[in-house]
Amino acid sequence: MTTLLIKGGHVIDPANNIDAVANVFISDGKIVSVGDKAPKATETIEAKGLVVCPGLIDMHVHLREPGKEEEETIASGSAAAIAGGFTSVAAMPNTEPACDSEAQVEFTILQGRRAALANVFPIGAVSKGRKGEELAEIGQMVRGGAVAFSDDGAPVHNAALMRLALQYAAMFDRCVIQHSEDPNLFGCGCMHEGRVSMELGLEGIPAAAEESMIARDVILAKSTGGHLHAAHISTRGSAAQVRAGKASGVRVTAEVTPHHFTLTDDRVRSYDPVYKMNPPLREGPDVQAMIEALRDGTIDVIASDHAPHATEEKELEFGEAPFGVIGLETMIGLVITFLVEPGHITLARAIETMTINPAKILRLAKGTLSPGADADVTLFDPKKTWTVTAANFKSRSRNCPFEGWKLKGRPETVVVGGRVLSCR
Repeated sequence: MTTLLIKGGHVIDPANNIDAVANVFISDGKIVSVGDKAPKATETIEAKGLVVCPGLIDMHVHLREPGKEEEETIASGSAAAIAGGFTSVAAMPNTEPACDSEAQVEFTILQGRRAALANVFPIGAVSKGRKGEELAEIGQMVRGGAVAFSDDGAPVHNAALMRLALQYAAMFDRCVIQHSEDPNLFGCGCMHEGRVSMELGLEGIPAAAEESMIARDVILAKSTGGHLHAAHISTRGSAAQVRAGKASGVRVTAEVTPHHFTLTDDRVRSYDPVYKMNPPLREGPDVQAMIEALRDGTIDVIASDHAPHATEEKELEFGEAPFGVIGLETMIGLVITFLVEPGHITLARAIETMTINPAKILRLAKGTLSPGADADVTLFDPKKTWTVTAANFKSRSRNCPFEGWKLKGRPETVVVGGRVLSCR
């Protein structure tokens, strides 16, 4: 029998309202107990000074396999997840070919098992080929292991198709994750539409492109009873739409990325494509709205939207470069430095948004240290200061907008199904 004792750490488990110094005892890959007792174990981790919490979950990552393995693979993305303190990730379906079938879903799971690092959960496409024309085989993908459905990278623009997707997904108790964006309003934009875009002479993306799609989908979720999850919201109006939907009883949840609560469109003045992402960086009041929405519970999840790109792609002119930045390996530091340390949210609330909340949304038996639960645990030092150096990342890509930043809070060790893995 393999046993593990995580000794003397500051245990924070929002799912069970635990926030105290305690020991965590694990046997054969399962949580046995959290408390004062320190039974003998075959392996012990001295966790004094560290936060011990359920294994972190990033429910929005792009692993690029199959199709663009030069940017990321399931193995390299899993390694980046471990380095960032994440024990589970949910992989978006915008691969080549798209993850729109049972076979593709099973391929993602198999590659995750072969990597033997973080748990990898596939998100299936809403439509065949992510073309937004015909509903994909939702039931078959659920059978294969899909945990949610999305055409992420492309919005489900057709309202009838989105309505149908919400209805079908609800039959299998799965959510539809929407990349909220009206293509007609988006146009050929490459940054937020506002004063900065006007000064720079770059075509802008209006906030209304995101907000109008969320408003429509909240209505569709209400009429179908389906579960809508709004991915990477970024504007004041989007937060207001989600807040109003929740208040009226709609099954709507939402996530925000670290770059949308730390950066504004002023960064684009450098014309550096590392600041080009979709949704784009918004204005200061939008950043503050994201923080407030995290504080009041409107936003349920913090997710990275980890989007790796080859270096040569991000060296193109701003308008020609692809959207997206990497984020798995900087998440903990950004959350602690810009949310917890300034007092915007508590550390327990921050952990909630990266553990039990995404677990509930994706219907995963994760995100808790309850006895009998899978022994997925993250240990991090909330006081450790470090400098972001993308060259040292486990990810294959380097498109990080936080290069050179000094952050507080760094992962040290994770436990995945009882296996101890270093974050270095």
